Amino acid sequence: MPTPSEGSSTTRSAEQARSREERELGAVNAVRLRELGAVNAVRLRELGAVNAVRLRDLAPSDRAPIERILRATAAFTDAEVLVALELVDERPEVGYRFVVAEVDGSVAGYACFGETPCTVGTYDLYWIAVDPARQNLGLGRKLLDAVESAVRADRGRLLVIETASKPAYAATRAFYERCGLELAARIDDFYARGDDKLVYCRRYDT
Repeated sequence: MPTPSEGSSTTRSAEQARSREERELGAVNAVRLRELGAVNAVRLRELGAVNAVRLRDLAPSDRAPIERILRATAAFTDAEVLVALELVDERPEVGYRFVVAEVDGSVAGYACFGETPCTVGTYDLYWIAVDPARQNLGLGRKLLDAVESAVRADRGRLLVIETASKPAYAATRAFYERCGLELAARIDDFYARGDDKLVYCRRYDT
């Protein structure tokens, strides 16, 4: 049986141990709070960037930043980039329409769409691209929403999007599927052997 002095020593040791554990726990919690604060700060900055997006029509000065974005994605061949730029260079009366996303005064993405010739109420989304430095901020969804709003405002019935099955387009296909677009058709080996044409669509008349 411990003497009174031994009991006091044991009590002090236990209290000191508890105090040390509390200090250590407090330090760990402080680190976690700082980490959480840093994560939340990043998320708030990202949210602010999305909220600060300006959607506008195409301007002549947009050609160079659009080319830079298309090449930066590393998803398009040189030939595909040239085709995209041909649409940018076309006269407005040809029928190609654009939505440009601008963040902090810089072009961060764009979409090109238009009514499909020889159809009634069918529209094609020809191009949609977002600067890789601005991806995962919801800009692609904002651009697609703007396109769809314009199609609905024109009483469009159907939006059609053609893409490829090659691995470089995997993120593009995943984006369309997250947005709820329907895979309506597939043509095997359309672009090259093993690279199929995939046709996604959204109907507005059902």
